[in-house]
Amino acid sequence: MLFNLRILLNKSALRHSHNCVVRNFRCGQPLQNKVQLKGRDLLTLKNFTGEEIKYILWLSADLKFRIKQKGEYLPLLQGKSLGMIFEKRSTRTRLSTETGFALLGGHPCFLTTQDIHLGVNESLKDTARVLSSMTDAVLARVYKQSDLDILAQEASIPIINGLSDLYHPIQILADYLTLQEHYGALKGLTLSWIGDGNNILHSIMMSAAKFGMHLQVATPKGYEPDPSITKLAEQYAKENGTKLSLTNDPLEAARGGNVLITDTWISMGQEEEKKKRLQAFQGYQVTMKTAEVAASDWTFLHCLPRKPEEVDDEVFYSPQSLVFPEAENRKWTIMAVMVSLLTDYSPQLQKPKF
Repeated sequence: MLFNLRILLNKSALRHSHNCVVRNFRCGQPLQNKVQLKGRDLLTLKNFTGEEIKYILWLSADLKFRIKQKGEYLPLLQGKSLGMIFEKRSTRTRLSTETGFALLGGHPCFLTTQDIHLGVNESLKDTARVLSSMTDAVLARVYKQSDLDILAQEASIPIINGLSDLYHPIQILADYLTLQEHYGALKGLTLSWIGDGNNILHSIMMSAAKFGMHLQVATPKGYEPDPSITKLAEQYAKENGTKLSLTNDPLEAARGGNVLITDTWISMGQEEEKKKRLQAFQGYQVTMKTAEVAASDWTFLHCLPRKPEEVDDEVFYSPQSLVFPEAENRKWTIMAVMVSLLTDYSPQLQKPKF
């Protein structure tokens, strides 16, 4: 009880600590508005308002402009360390997080299942407390969302979801930044999901309506999104005046869509289901035939890695494909997440239109 109270006090202190000054570089004054993310956990976008998600995207654009375009050095995370727990392998999540955290002056520490076994040789509660004493934040890429919930409950530092069975919030931030850069705004766009009812789709369902985006979903029978998440997404759509539709017809979901989105049909841990899934997803490959019924300004997203059965080369390597800018934006968005949760830095770039 006493330790849990100390966790709450520590997280509160982190949220309200003074601005940092690093090598004569002032991290910025706190925003004079209601958005304050310092000390928060990022487990799911369900827990974030539209304005809070927009702030993270604004900060992403700011860091990208100042560092990539202007060549500035911003050691916003100097002296800070990040614990990275990876139960699942990764290219983009690991590389974007390690290079991004280091670029901001911090020290990332990568831990695989060879280094740490969550809940196996040490309880999640004990792991959370140990990591809280040695690092400033933890990004965990895990099999079970419930493990992240326990880590967040027991830790006194921010816990960030690097992927779980239910959600992949940091991927969706990169998707939205990519779409904002391409279209100039997100409001009014129609997203067409064609594929599995998985963690990527769940994260879109927890956030798209908050930007005024419509969502059309096609999944094979038996592979629909989680019913509880669908129910909440329907509530978000009603509150924000957007449309949400679910179907088993890929062309129906693609019709009029601005953004065609798919993902792997076989996630890590589902390898034994490969034959069954390949059969179930017949007809779900995104092709130019799919694009024919989409909006004239259609684009394509895929979080990668991609398999040819999910999308053919003609679409994947087309001018409408945004998959590689999408991959790069994983770096700028995770950097923004870290900065927003660990510092008082305020964006200097004018707020983009969302």
